[in-house]
Amino acid sequence: MNPAFWKNRRVLVTGHTGFKGSWLTLWLREVEALTAGYSLAVPPSKPDLFALGKLAQDCTLDARGDVGDRAALRAAFAEAKPEIVFHLAAQPLVRASYRDPAETWRVNVQGTLAVLEACRDCDSVKTIVVITTDKVYENPESGHPFREDSPLGGYDPYSASKAACEILCASWRRSFLAASTDNGSTERGVGLATARAGNVIGGGDFAEDRLVPDLVRAHIANSITSLRYPEAVRPWQHVLEPLAGYLLLAEKLHADPVTYATAFNFGPDKNDFRPVRNVADGICAVLRSRWEHQQSPQPHEAGLLRLDSSRAETLLDWKPQLPFAETLRWTADWYAGWLQDGDAAARGLTLDQIRNYARLVSKMAAPSALENQGTAAP
Repeated sequence: MNPAFWKNRRVLVTGHTGFKGSWLTLWLREVEALTAGYSLAVPPSKPDLFALGKLAQDCTLDARGDVGDRAALRAAFAEAKPEIVFHLAAQPLVRASYRDPAETWRVNVQGTLAVLEACRDCDSVKTIVVITTDKVYENPESGHPFREDSPLGGYDPYSASKAACEILCASWRRSFLAASTDNGSTERGVGLATARAGNVIGGGDFAEDRLVPDLVRAHIANSITSLRYPEAVRPWQHVLEPLAGYLLLAEKLHADPVTYATAFNFGPDKNDFRPVRNVADGICAVLRSRWEHQQSPQPHEAGLLRLDSSRAETLLDWKPQLPFAETLRWTADWYAGWLQDGDAAARGLTLDQIRNYARLVSKMAAPSALENQGTAAP
């Protein structure tokens, strides 16, 4: 990631008040981007990191509305005049998708369509990164990691709606932003990529029906967390890992809207695909809380999910920086700090981890950069 690229760059983030959106908004502030946001008026959770961190002050525009409201979207785009768009707004929960599948499909598919159309109507837009999920794949639970060319599918309404978003983006890319293989350019010079991240954890997530927030709430209530599928294996990663990938992808896509206009997986190291119980044990050890296996019947969720991120490693020179133990430590430390020092600490805790992560990436990248210049690392 090149901080100089982002300075004074006009960016619009949909879903900027959500968990990942809040972290992304604050990171963009760190690199001095001019960031606008578009989200629902009602926060996605209570408490919410966007409010705790007073992130509205970091936005050039804090627009509120339904992601399917095309008129409101067009107005926000016209005011923000973004060059780069990150589309994160979604109904992101599997269990919620079982309760209201129609709303999940409306928000995730029709909402994405509305954002893509707003991008088409806005001449300033040059780069679009649409965030989907690792659950877009047809999952026979064979144990083989999914590559970007693996068949799309989705058992539950959430996963299926996100797979539909991938098809939608591929269609809009070819139909309206299609690369011309003859001259290596695009019709408008606009690049559109999709990003499929693993199971993301980190401080400031307070959503319902998600593992770490449930563990934190149980700790506060002095109760026991019930886990639906403690043996389910997931690609766990700290929130900063995929966000670094999104930012790097946007940079590359902005410079070359043809080569990078495709789908990218962002997952952990192959050794960090772990069962749910490992995450619960790690968080509970810090918070001194407990969990139990919920025995009652539950809606279907995949038991095994692995990602192959070699495309991002090869084309973007991206790779995960935080091993599983560090991912758990950073996450638990954020909540421990928040529980100790209160809501006013949320912004500082988040900024500290963003800065620490940036330093870690810079330190890891420095030797290879020197070697590429033919200079021995000190």
